[in-house]
Amino acid sequence: MEEQNSKTIIQLSRRTVYENRWMRVNEDKVRFPAGFEGIYGVVEKPDFVIVIPVHADGRIQLVQQYRYPVSCRYWELPQGTWESAPDSDREELARGELAEETGFRAGKMEKIGEMFPAGGLVSQRCEIFVATDLTPGEARREATEADMETAAFSLAEIMDMFARGTMPDANSMAAIGYWQMKGRI
Repeated sequence: MEEQNSKTIIQLSRRTVYENRWMRVNEDKVRFPAGFEGIYGVVEKPDFVIVIPVHADGRIQLVQQYRYPVSCRYWELPQGTWESAPDSDREELARGELAEETGFRAGKMEKIGEMFPAGGLVSQRCEIFVATDLTPGEARREATEADMETAAFSLAEIMDMFARGTMPDANSMAAIGYWQMKGRI
């Protein structure tokens, strides 16, 4: 039996309750620091990237698609993972997602940070990249992204969409906020 650190939740057992190619849902029996036992639901998903594609004039390229779980379409930054290659190089993944979703290729790709978008529920980590020196090309979308649209917006327009609630994607908000915090805007 593991010795329990006074600030650590200890996993006692794990049962996978659902699994598909995109995720695994586990139910963990745990012991909390105070000594009582309980259940934790944990979703395992491959890590992903989010890309802030910045044009020479400062506009930011966004994508829009229908998001089934929330039953709506909205604008967001390009983002994704490669389920078939979960350990792929993150910069390569960022370049791939940018080209796949928008058609743009980046002359320069810079990682500016990382985050856990839903650390209380999902083990998934997100790495944030800024793409510059953009050149247009043909998008290579997956069949599930066939309805995707792409357009460029000024930062002021994006901030207005956040404020009005018409761009409710938390990952996009966090990435733009992180970029701003790092003094890159």
